Amino acid sequence: MGDIPPETGAGAGVASGAGGAQSSGAGMAQSSGAGAIDVVTLGATAKEGGTRSISYRIGGWSDLPFLGPRPPGVRSPLVALEICDDPRIWPAVITRDLGDLATDPAAWAREAERRFSADLVRLVLTSTREQSFSDLPAIGRTVEAVLSATTLPLIIEGSDEPGLDREVFQRCGEAGAGERLLLGTAEADRYRSVAAAALAYGHSVVAQSPIDINLAKQLNILLREIGVPHDRIVIDPYTGALGYGFEYSYSVMERIRDAALKGDRDLAMPMISQAPDSTVVKEVREAPPEWQREIAVRWEFGFALPAVIAGADIVSVRHPETVQLLKEAFRNLLAGTPEGGGPGGA
Repeated sequence: MGDIPPETGAGAGVASGAGGAQSSGAGMAQSSGAGAIDVVTLGATAKEGGTRSISYRIGGWSDLPFLGPRPPGVRSPLVALEICDDPRIWPAVITRDLGDLATDPAAWAREAERRFSADLVRLVLTSTREQSFSDLPAIGRTVEAVLSATTLPLIIEGSDEPGLDREVFQRCGEAGAGERLLLGTAEADRYRSVAAAALAYGHSVVAQSPIDINLAKQLNILLREIGVPHDRIVIDPYTGALGYGFEYSYSVMERIRDAALKGDRDLAMPMISQAPDSTVVKEVREAPPEWQREIAVRWEFGFALPAVIAGADIVSVRHPETVQLLKEAFRNLLAGTPEGGGPGGA
């Protein structure tokens, strides 16, 4: 991989306030017609040089969610089921229901496709969160095993430790070469390693910022300055769980989409939303054991559906039961759009 320039440049000059209060996205439009969201392609079929059974084109919208017709060839909204490679730090309400499946990421990925009907698989490399983690070859083997077990496009959430980023993303990118993965997560102070892996192996990047429209724009500019094109960036505006900051996330997502439709090219990328705390909030933890599953599923549904209404093209959830609930809700919403039809891979 080539050298990546220092984290300086035009992006550093973008103003930021609480929640992006000074951004150009203020004032919600009913339908702008001035701009459109870029299309990002995830996954590669055999004809496209990969091994996936389907590839998804997300984005492309020129109107607010569910108001205008779906762009030709676009498959969104989509639901990703999150899996991990070390379940010790995964929510107990999930691992209890999954049983032995939670200890085998390849089998888990297979069931995400066959039994749980997810549109995508999101592999979270929780093993890298372990103190003094050093088994880097295992990362590549895990990614290869998951890719072999499922034919769905793959999202990978790698290390959250800057000291590991370069090696972890290198191995993820290499193991998935040709498959058009979505790699994350790029942040303002640690985006170069994931960007380098994406550029070297033909993948896209999740660009996450802390619930602020200006910081989201700044990060997109920084990524573009080092060569990541528009059509390989997916915005993650960071999503709080329902009752734990979600209302701020919703507002910022709306404003990002509105600014893009008004012509702001630095925000005209599709969005992904996840609220991993949804299955560990107090309401779940302190509920009687027999109620915890239902509450966790409802809490995930409670963030994911509004996130899509605010503009998310992909939502990531952890409980398998949430997947079908969301897909049914999306079908009902899309049935009322001018062209109708079901969501994503439904």
